Amino acid sequence: PGPTTVFSRLSADPMFFLTHGLITLWEAISGFILGASIALWAAVIMVRYRFLERILLPVAVAIKVTPIVAVAPLFVIWFGFGMIPKVLIVGLITFFPVLVNAISGLKSVNSNTLDLFHSVNASNKEIFIKLRIPNAMPYLFAAFRISLPLSVIGAVIGEWFSGDKGLGSVIMIAHSNLNTPTLFGAIIILCVTGVLLTVILYYLENKILFWSDS
Repeated sequence: PGPTTVFSRLSADPMFFLTHGLITLWEAISGFILGASIALWAAVIMVRYRFLERILLPVAVAIKVTPIVAVAPLFVIWFGFGMIPKVLIVGLITFFPVLVNAISGLKSVNSNTLDLFHSVNASNKEIFIKLRIPNAMPYLFAAFRISLPLSVIGAVIGEWFSGDKGLGSVIMIAHSNLNTPTLFGAIIILCVTGVLLTVILYYLENKILFWSDS
């Protein structure tokens, strides 16, 4: 359809797209928080106990290379058609970038600064809180810039397989009915959502990492 037809469809029923868009946004943010939280805890454990990194990182790589569209139907079978499988799919798709960057950031501390902390008898806890975490923050925000847009994609994939709500289900139903104005309208809302999330993340990064050269 032409652009005027698509925007006419959006303006004719904005609450329809807003309602489904908020559902997708909630699923994306919830899954992102879940995946990022687990990834951060896993990174801390792997950095603290290096032998666990050698054991668990290959497992994380195996999870990463498994196509999400192959796993999504299994989540529906295991957890039903509610919000849980969608959030888990988003968490799975956002887990790996945060994990890898968190490990890199926690490990790549300046050796001279680390020697300074040791020279004043800083404990491992103090080194972790005051040195490793601040050093890892730029790496984490770089991972968030990748994972946050991916969370929207994961939410849509989850809605393709398990739901009658959200922009993913709107796209599937519109495609089945050959309702292309609605389909393109949902795509536009997804694009706007991804852009807004990225802008908000950049704003937070500038406020939190004002001290960082990066």
